[in-house]
This record gives sequence, C-alpha cells and structure tokens, in this order.
Amino acid sequence: MVKRATALDERIASGKPILIAEISPPQGVDPAPLRQAVGQLAGKIHALGISDNRDRVSMSALAAASLVAAAGVEPILHVTTRDRNRIALVSEALGAQALGIRNLLCTSGSHQTLGPFRAAKNVYDIDAVQLLVAYAGLATDGSLVGEKGIEGAGPFCLGAVAAPDADPLELQVGRLMKKARAGAEFLVTQPVYDLERFSAWWKEVTRRGIHEKVAILAGIEPLSEGRLAEASSGKRPASRVPEAVAAKVAAKSDPAARRAAAIEVALETIGRLSSLSGLRGFSICGDGDAEAAVAIVEKSGLGST
Repeated sequence: MVKRATALDERIASGKPILIAEISPPQGVDPAPLRQAVGQLAGKIHALGISDNRDRVSMSALAAASLVAAAGVEPILHVTTRDRNRIALVSEALGAQALGIRNLLCTSGSHQTLGPFRAAKNVYDIDAVQLLVAYAGLATDGSLVGEKGIEGAGPFCLGAVAAPDADPLELQVGRLMKKARAGAEFLVTQPVYDLERFSAWWKEVTRRGIHEKVAILAGIEPLSEGRLAEASSGKRPASRVPEAVAAKVAAKSDPAARRAAAIEVALETIGRLSSLSGLRGFSICGDGDAEAAVAIVEKSGLGST
C-alpha cells in the first residue's frame, strides 16, 4: 500500500465523504480562542483549515496550524501568494513540514484592497497553479528557487480553491483542470449561496470529469453582516447571494436572530448539495465566528466518527 502524506490524504484516497472546517487565527497573541474552537471540533471533522490573513491581519497561520496540531487535530495550512515571493513560499512549506504539517492549501488570496490593509503592497510573484507545481515536485525540482531539488521535501497533501460564481464559467473550469494536473488532491469551493449557479458549474465540472481527478468540497459559510451588506449594496461579492437568500437573514430584527437564520440557511444548503453525485463533502467556515462553524458541523449530522 502506498504511504500517504497525511490522514486527510488517506481519507481522500479512500473515496469516503470528507468534512473539514476552516477558522481564522486570533487577531491577537492569545491562543485560547483557537484552542477552544479546536476542542469543540475535535473528533467531528477530518481536518481543520487555518486561513492566512484572509480578511484581516491575524496570528501567523503557520503558528496557529502548529497549535492546532498540538491539540490533536490535523491542520490544513493555507498558503497565500499575495503576501510572499517564491523564496518565502518554499520556506513556508519546509517550515510546515518540520512542524509535522503536510496539508497545504495553495491560494492566490483576495486582493489587499478588499480588506482593511489597503495600503499594503501585494507580491503575487507566482500564482496558485505554479505554487502547486512547485510543492508537488519540490524534492526533485527546486528550479522555482534556483535549486535542483530539496532533499526530503514532501510529500504534501495539496489543495486549492474553486470559484463556482466567477466568470467566465469555461475559463474557471479550465483553471480547475490545471490545478488538478498541477498536483491538487482536493478543491474547496468559495461559499455556496446561489444553488442555481452552483448547479450549472457542477454540471460542467462533472462533464469534464474533474470530480474524478480531485476531491471537491463545497464551501459552507453562514451569511455574515458584512456579506449581507455587500449583497444589499448592489456590488457583486466574491460569492453571489441571491436576493431571496439574503432576505431570509436580513428580515430578522436583531443580530442573534440573523445569526440563527444564517446558520439555518447554511444547513439547508448542505441538505440540497448532499444529493449531488460526485461531491466528496463540505468545508465549514464561520467567517470569523468559530461558534457558528461548530453549530453547523453539529446540527448537520455530518460530524466524523
């Protein structure tokens, strides 16, 4: 039997359903909130993604992933090309491996002007596809950083992001093919709200057989106040939010009721998507609300045993 890089890698190879969650590291230096979230999710998910300054400046994702691993949950380290050049990106993977972290999700990251750190300069030395290629063959081909190879590097279990709502559809699906060929073993979609659009995207994904080459997980994230504001502003957010879906949450009069409604919509989305043949599972994110992610995992009945 081929030795797999991680338990997540083994789960992917098994063909069984997969459930992961994603959290953002704390904004400060206190690891207590992170450890609390990990404790609530332990035993219920197969791995926990650690975002890399997704929409705010936070504790280092690598440091947070190390804390998650120490707490007994397998981490998925998100690595964003927005903030690092190729030297730092390769160094990050080597450091992660030294800490026992081999699940790496490669992403270009949201442009800094979409977050609070608008004055920061981006890097984007390479894109997510190039990063996947580099990580997949790092032991024998380190040409990205001027090396013949880095002995002992890898193997890694590599993931990437899928954008069902992005246009044009054909181009986005073609990019998924590139990510699969580059070495991605799993793909996590951006949060799903528009089921009609997701259905059209899924039809094209399955027509090309991408779901047979890589495990695809649907992203589930309760509608936050910020995303509701984006939807009502008329500007198209990263993930489309149909008016009817936004209305279910916005109609509630107080934050607690809106939060409960958002969790309920997320659960309904899981129910609708669970019947899709070929979809391997879900990635649950609380958009900064770890308690919401825990609630969705528990109420959905998807929790790992």
